Amino acid sequence: MSLHLISHALCPYVQRAAISLTEKGVTFERTDIDLSNKPDWFLAISPLGKTPVLVVDGTPIFESAVILEYLEDTQPHALHPHDALDRARHRAWIEFGSGVLNDIAGFYSAPNEKALEEKVAALRAKFLRLDAELGEGPWFDGHRFSLVDVVFGPVFRYFDVFDTIGEFGVFTGLARVRAWRHELERRVSVKNAVSEDYPTLLRDFIRRRNSYLSQIMQTGGPKKTVTQVRSADR
Repeated sequence: MSLHLISHALCPYVQRAAISLTEKGVTFERTDIDLSNKPDWFLAISPLGKTPVLVVDGTPIFESAVILEYLEDTQPHALHPHDALDRARHRAWIEFGSGVLNDIAGFYSAPNEKALEEKVAALRAKFLRLDAELGEGPWFDGHRFSLVDVVFGPVFRYFDVFDTIGEFGVFTGLARVRAWRHELERRVSVKNAVSEDYPTLLRDFIRRRNSYLSQIMQTGGPKKTVTQVRSADR
């Protein structure tokens, strides 16, 4: 079987597919494209014009959730639980993870301080809910690495860069979430899902957004909270 992952360097949904493929020990080819200048061959195989696309023996599959389920159906080392109810619960939390990504996009795109703080509150509320859901063990499902972990590896990676920009308090007091984040950032499949220049690429992407977070980056100097930036602007 020939597997070719069509990718974008910053796309968290591509990272999901790459992590799953790596966890399953599957050999695959990966090609990055520029989503601001999509090649015609990509548009021909991606009806929505989005990454990822997984080309399987010449047949393209699009949408990350579909790709993950296809890999579960066809490849070894299952990442979904065996029990149907547990699988449904995990699928629900995967969808929750997509909601977190939407809030992250709103966070780095927020046009002003009020909008940024609203997204901080929304993110913190979601992670508070996750902290209550997590139990013992390093992973979402205890000692078993699952597709929920695959989904949240790229989520936490954003905060590795956000933390260099300011202290936003999203994870304050959330011991279980913080421990989970730490374990995920050490996982080889998660680490290798992006290139070494990912932090630089993400910072450049945020800087070009002309958002409130971009303004915080441009202040330079030590890390600042949103409140400190507001005070400094007065």
